[in-house]
Amino acid sequence: MKNKISAISLTVFLTVTGFFRDLKNDDRGLSGVVVAILLILIAVLAIVLIWGFLSGWLRDLWERIAGEAEAL
Repeated sequence: MKNKISAISLTVFLTVTGFFRDLKNDDRGLSGVVVAILLILIAVLAIVLIWGFLSGWLRDLWERIAGEAEAL
């Protein structure tokens, strides 16, 4: 029983260390992360740009509405 537990723990240790060694040497995962970060950055910048245009347009629209309300 003691030998089986020792063998299982050794197998788990070697499997986990092998997995992380392969993960460290694999370059495909890194490029996927870079692409995801760039897509998120582009999306955030597009939202900020659109929000800037919309806020200016809404401010002008509100000033016209408020100006017409004061004229009445």
